[in-house]
Amino acid sequence: MTAHTARAEHKVSAQSGAALSLHDLTVAYRGHPAVHHLSGQFRRGALTAIVGPNGAGKSTLLGAIAGLVQQRQGRVEGRIERPAGLRLAYLPQAADLDRSFPVRVHELVATGLWAQLGSFGAVRAAERARISEALAAVGLAGFEQRLLGELSAGQAQRVLFARVLLQDATLILLDEPFNAIDARTTADLLALLQRWRSEQRTVIAVLHDLEQVRSGFDEVLLLAREKVAWGPTAEVLRAEHLFRARQMAEAWDEQAAPCTTGPASRRNGWSAAR
Repeated sequence: MTAHTARAEHKVSAQSGAALSLHDLTVAYRGHPAVHHLSGQFRRGALTAIVGPNGAGKSTLLGAIAGLVQQRQGRVEGRIERPAGLRLAYLPQAADLDRSFPVRVHELVATGLWAQLGSFGAVRAAERARISEALAAVGLAGFEQRLLGELSAGQAQRVLFARVLLQDATLILLDEPFNAIDARTTADLLALLQRWRSEQRTVIAVLHDLEQVRSGFDEVLLLAREKVAWGPTAEVLRAEHLFRARQMAEAWDEQAAPCTTGPASRRNGWSAAR
């Protein structure tokens, strides 16, 4: 075996468990750096939490993975849905949901079937049964005809999870899914995440509660615009890593000029103090 072949086989082996790979990914938001030269892999079938200080680029990264935020540099491999590729579901922050919009619960959940039915596909008896099953799975049996505006924040979040269930995705992106909801709803939805793990679905969630992360997630990406640490939860959420993330947040300079070159330029304004 040649050295080149050995290196190639090692690379294939190292990536065989990756559902998604980031390669030197840099993303800007409103002209300012949000994610800077980030590389790494999200393990297939694992629950991975993205944590970090406020403004660390966590939601921007999730949007870039979902294809909703234009990347400036680098690439995301594995996000494109193809017959043999990933099926992706994205749950935005609850604050992005307009609960005053006059839509009924079953109508919102049915949007999870768009990939299967198309925009104008009819929702038949079989699909209505699936909607009811998804609502029952999140504790909202019988809520099909309720208006979204009639629901509590926790119930509205359960509806969004029911929509994700119908999407039957292999890659699930959750942006702060437990914000402003009650403890019972949080516990029920965390249990749903464990079900997805048992089904070998890959879940990436932006979270703030480190105790939730410690108790329920396999791996963590600690982000402060740049990667601070990425790996098994217990190894990443060490005091020295958390302290380093806080230091990096305090050093941010929002007026710094954007970098225009490679990873070595990360010292030139993107996330370092001037």
